[in-house]
Amino acid sequence: MGKIKSALEIALEKTESVSGDKDIIGQYRAKQKGKKLANEFLAGNVKSLEEEIKKASDDHPESIKQGIFDILISQINLPASQEELKRVETAGQGLNVVISGKRFTEISKQMIKILNKYLEEAAQYEEAIKRQYGPKLRQKEEEISRRLGRQVKLDPFQDPEFQAFYNQNMNALKANYETAVDEIRKEAKRLYSE
Repeated sequence: MGKIKSALEIALEKTESVSGDKDIIGQYRAKQKGKKLANEFLAGNVKSLEEEIKKASDDHPESIKQGIFDILISQINLPASQEELKRVETAGQGLNVVISGKRFTEISKQMIKILNKYLEEAAQYEEAIKRQYGPKLRQKEEEISRRLGRQVKLDPFQDPEFQAFYNQNMNALKANYETAVDEIRKEAKRLYSE
């Protein structure tokens, strides 16, 4: 006749494997610590990421670095302004610390040059689009002014036709640069995993 087990014995048998997962929990916590550290670095609250990694490296230094890497790599994208470019540049500096070897340093410098060029071209595109669309916008302003009997000044970004024209041209520019950013991210991931 088989032995009848109590609910407590069954529960203890099922949770036996959980005690072995303390290492996984430790890795998870270390990765979360790394993510927090990366966010503090991006916010400017951490002066030396390298020193902070050394301080934080408990039992799972690789998990801490993975958490930092995950946050910093997510910041590598096309900036909309110079302020966002500074954040991308800071992320690149952090990635230089986490990625072993000096190969990413040169890639990071090239990335900043590419992103600066993108911002310059985006500003030029915007001005060219506004100039090109200007006569049509003035025509719409005159038509609305005649109907209303008072002078009307339209914001081009409130005109759906202008927005479509603008988005079409700017998306073409973004597509060209997004390819370069994707390549930088891929290379960073490859170098990190080596």
